[in-house]
Amino acid sequence: MSQSEDRIIVQTVNLTAYDKEFLHLSGAIQPHGILFALKEPQLEIIQVSNNTFELLGFHPQALLNQSLKDLLTPTELLFIEGCLVKDFESVNPIKLSIDMSNNIKNFDGILHRCNGVLILELEPKLTQEDRNFIRFYHLVKGAIAKLQNAPTMSGMCQDITQEVQNLTGFDRVMIYQFDGKQAGKVIAEEKREDLNSYLGLHYPASDIPDQAKKLYTRNRLRLIPDINSQPKELVPAQNPITNEPLDLSYAVLRSVSPCHLEYLRNMGVTASMSISLNKDKKLWGLIACHHYSPKYVSYEVRTACEFLGQVMSLELAAKEENENLDYKIKLKSIQAQFIEAMPLTENFMDGLVKDKDNLLQLVAAQGVAICANGDLSIAGETPSKSDIYNLIEWVEAKIDNDIFYTDCLPRLYPTAEKFKDVASGLIVLSISQTQKNYVLWFRPEVIQTVNWGGDPYSSVELSPRKSFELWQETVRSQSLPWKQCEIDAIIELRSAIVGIVLRKADELARINIELARSNSELDAFAYIASHDLKEPLRGIHNYSNFLIEDYADVLQAEGVSKLQTLVRLTQRMEDLINSLLHFSRLGRVELTLQKTDLNELVNSVIDILNISLKETEVDIRLPRPLPSVYCDPVQISEVFSNLISNAIKYNNKPNKLVEVGFLDTALNKPEYIVFYVKDNGIGIKEKHFDAIFRIFKRLHPLNKYGGGTGAGLTIAKKIVERHNGEIWVKSAYGEGSTFYFTLPSVRVSQ
Repeated sequence: MSQSEDRIIVQTVNLTAYDKEFLHLSGAIQPHGILFALKEPQLEIIQVSNNTFELLGFHPQALLNQSLKDLLTPTELLFIEGCLVKDFESVNPIKLSIDMSNNIKNFDGILHRCNGVLILELEPKLTQEDRNFIRFYHLVKGAIAKLQNAPTMSGMCQDITQEVQNLTGFDRVMIYQFDGKQAGKVIAEEKREDLNSYLGLHYPASDIPDQAKKLYTRNRLRLIPDINSQPKELVPAQNPITNEPLDLSYAVLRSVSPCHLEYLRNMGVTASMSISLNKDKKLWGLIACHHYSPKYVSYEVRTACEFLGQVMSLELAAKEENENLDYKIKLKSIQAQFIEAMPLTENFMDGLVKDKDNLLQLVAAQGVAICANGDLSIAGETPSKSDIYNLIEWVEAKIDNDIFYTDCLPRLYPTAEKFKDVASGLIVLSISQTQKNYVLWFRPEVIQTVNWGGDPYSSVELSPRKSFELWQETVRSQSLPWKQCEIDAIIELRSAIVGIVLRKADELARINIELARSNSELDAFAYIASHDLKEPLRGIHNYSNFLIEDYADVLQAEGVSKLQTLVRLTQRMEDLINSLLHFSRLGRVELTLQKTDLNELVNSVIDILNISLKETEVDIRLPRPLPSVYCDPVQISEVFSNLISNAIKYNNKPNKLVEVGFLDTALNKPEYIVFYVKDNGIGIKEKHFDAIFRIFKRLHPLNKYGGGTGAGLTIAKKIVERHNGEIWVKSAYGEGSTFYFTLPSVRVSQ
């Protein structure tokens, strides 16, 4: 029978009866063996399974508080005592013989400790299989070679199912692999010809609850010879040492959960065996064996199967690494191209933007979006930019270790349902959350049909599900899954980007140190040079004046004119040197930062300027009171003085207007305020906007607009930048100019 139903996502199945059981504290064992709980060092029997009479001929009560010495020969007892100081893995199974009324019975003994209690399990030994064990050795030897030589994961899985079936004779042997959601899938199968195949069927995570998975990681092999056999309880029920049920986590004879027994009955299975497959210390899957009649497997054969499981576990990583090897090589090549190209770009994000095709191929995505400082650049099939911005805002809190990925985005982010055709799958790589630098890859919806072994959504709260017939599900709003090698490629790309950024930061730090040293030397040179130049210049100026005063009649008019020109040039030279001296001192004097009322400061500047102004038609306005800022009041006074005096000087209007104010809106630094000085003067051509801030740069002849050295704006710029601010100009030629600059409204680090 086949059923089909559309589902958007795989839902979580409710808590099962398994989860309510304490599997390791069952207090009973399967009846095909005996369990002793022993107190060391006398090996006193403090608990025993209630089946010793059937297998040994002794009642449980008769064995309690007795020593194991009473059952074993001195040689065997000495051997066991020697085993107690060794690793039990290296000595199990122990060959033991017990005399039952002159009838010697052979056992396989398994030793382990749990919570300070020594546990000995005995299983009757089948002599016929013991004689043929050499055959099993050769089978295992050949099986190991087949596993190691299998070129693919699927080939290795199929090989081991064949080998385990050859060793055990089970009707069905399967490889059952867990996915990322802990659901299982049968990926390989060897079976009796008349049985229906389970190959390719999926099973929900609830079929094997978490605590059962934990026990599978502790015990690598689990045998259930007959689900209809009655478990044998331990006598007494509580362990005398711990006053609690005996922990049977590592007991191979531990009784079977009633829920699991019912599950096997519902499948029609009478005997089963499972072998754990572990990868990176986690449960990767199981070799699951089913038989439809009772079946006991000797300890020797089980050991051979367990050994094969361990070999396969070791091979898993290598086989998975070899899967899609050509594809992985391609991803490495794309990575190498990015790593080679990014250092050549000014910004590493530019390197990603320039090569979007390779960025798509890096994870076989159909769309990519690059968010650099909040700006989006997209390629391929993606959601709209507004949807991407909303998605980034949602995903920022979900990013773990700089990455987030899912193949079913609408399940986690319901808004994605509207663009599932392009973005059911998503990977987000965070390069810098503070600067909002992200790369997002998208995959479209791929409608899939999943074959389940029974309806995974049927209620299993009270008992295990009963139906294992084929049940088909159409899965929507889901993309193809992201491969681990693709995730690894993205993580490696980020590591490469971080490496490049760190190298560039290191180079920039070295350059900054060198620049700081050069600037310091330049400041020192400018100060010394300008200071030392003043003395000879003053001599030239004075002697020129002496010549004019004392020898004017001898030099005649032409000579006097030339000396007067020399005096003017030396005076201008002195002004230039004084400006240079002042400019160099700005970088050497520490700022005295304090909260400053700019209303008082600007009004003081205006009062001083009014005294020296010859023009009377100047209207200097403050439209509203200015805010207070943290600054060096002496230096900021000079900024306002330079800007206001320039606004007056470079103005040919009959009614000169100067406005001093501030903007209500902050720029990219909310802790800073933008101030301005606006005039209706001659204006500046846009091509000169940068040049006017260079020292001694004048746009007009010396005899025009009152002269000057051309250092005022350079000094203003340096003062503002020392306050971590910025200064710039906007102007319309012939109409006027507005100079803007920023100052901190709060105390900021310098």
